Amino acid sequence: MSNANPQTAPASCTCQPPLKPLRMLFVDPSASDVAKLLGIFIASGYQPSHQQVATLEGLERALEHAHWDVLLCDPILPGLDANTVLQQVRNQQLDLPVIMVSAGLRGEEAIAAMRAGAHDSLSKNSLDRLVPAVERELREAANRNEKRLAEQTLKTNEERLRALTDNIPGVVFRMGYLPGGGLGFQYLSEAAWMLFGSTADELIKSPQGWLHWLVKEDKPSFLEAVANSAMHRTTLNWEGRIRLITNEHKWINLRSSPRNTEDGRQMIWEGVMWNITHSKRAELDLRESRAQLAALSNHLQNIKEEERERIARDVHDVLGGTLVAMRFENAMLGGRITSDPARARKHSDSLEVLINDAIATVGRVTRELRPGILKDFGLAAAIESHGQDFTQRTGIPCEILCVDDEPSPEYATALALFRVFQEALTNVSKHAQAKTIQVRLMQEEDWLVLEIADDGKGFAAEDLRKPRSFGLRGMRERLGSLGGTMEVSPALPHGTRLTLRVPLKPEVSDDPINPAAWSSTL
Repeated sequence: MSNANPQTAPASCTCQPPLKPLRMLFVDPSASDVAKLLGIFIASGYQPSHQQVATLEGLERALEHAHWDVLLCDPILPGLDANTVLQQVRNQQLDLPVIMVSAGLRGEEAIAAMRAGAHDSLSKNSLDRLVPAVERELREAANRNEKRLAEQTLKTNEERLRALTDNIPGVVFRMGYLPGGGLGFQYLSEAAWMLFGSTADELIKSPQGWLHWLVKEDKPSFLEAVANSAMHRTTLNWEGRIRLITNEHKWINLRSSPRNTEDGRQMIWEGVMWNITHSKRAELDLRESRAQLAALSNHLQNIKEEERERIARDVHDVLGGTLVAMRFENAMLGGRITSDPARARKHSDSLEVLINDAIATVGRVTRELRPGILKDFGLAAAIESHGQDFTQRTGIPCEILCVDDEPSPEYATALALFRVFQEALTNVSKHAQAKTIQVRLMQEEDWLVLEIADDGKGFAAEDLRKPRSFGLRGMRERLGSLGGTMEVSPALPHGTRLTLRVPLKPEVSDDPINPAAWSSTL
């Protein structure tokens, strides 16, 4: 007897695909014919749901109250022929495949039905093409429906895009080449009216093209920007002016991206134009205001220098002359006193010392107020003289190094550099706690360079940003009015180095802001 375990045979499984639903409308008086047609679809894997009508009223209700995938029609019904059925479908605006299925339909009747709008025509005696014909019409109906949905979606998106672009302050555009080789608009949003003063359609249809609107001086920069964008496929970003019909100028910023057309033959640019006239005018006003402030600052400097010159002249001519006369009178007094010659001579000598000190002070103040040596002997001599006066007054040695070939700047440049030098030494004496100072005056090509280095305690970066650091700020502004610069840096091993640079011959314009020249450089 065998002890082997019996094996269970695998159960057979027949998996059938699910039946496909199909909603069918029959216009046919024969129930048996309808049943036959339904059987063909059931055998082909469909699960049809259907309705059979044989009157015009029944057809109208069926089309109005239900959705159908296909309509099969026997066009021999009295009062319900093929044309009537097709007309009802059109009245309902339905995309419903209509297939004629009849036993007695003649050839010319089938052709007439097809011309009237039927999708196919079959004989009830030969139904081999029935299922394929229905499946074909279902696919085509589905394709037509997808196309309608896509067109509706496209239309909706275009309407949304139009609403969006029409409400953007800038002008949305598409620009391309015209047949003549120029550039013209292919699309413009409605905001074009606010910018150009013409409608979008007028601008698009204009044969003159886009370049017609550009100011002549700005065309080269635009064409160069377009060429670079086309060559490198980079964003076109350009600012310039357009001339309106009223001869008014407007500033615009044009920014767009290039791409090839669908056929690849041409390049177009799509982007936005913005009206930046207001900001440009504000910038121009700001520049003019700065120029006016600079001119006012120079004017005040000139007035101050003239006042210093007047005071220096008065001190030198009036007070200096009076002190010299006092010295002569004192000398005469000393020679005439005989009662106590020794005592009189002592007082006379003391008075002599005071008068000499006063005369020296007058000379120093005069040189500081209006350095006559600057006019007579040049900048290097004035710097050396002031350095010596500074050393005598403060006790801080000031070493002056000047080039052998002394530069000869214009007087306004020399005076400004000398005043900054005076201010720099004053700052050193007040804040640096320095023991020595080194000064170098040299020429580098067309620039005059003055370096002032001390061995003091140095400075912190935040010291330059203090709100009340008027000394450094005034020095920088004075040099800036001449096109110069000031650099503050640490001096090794400790201390501060001040480097002043001014052009030997600064360019001075009577019109500090020339709008035409300025616009061409933007």
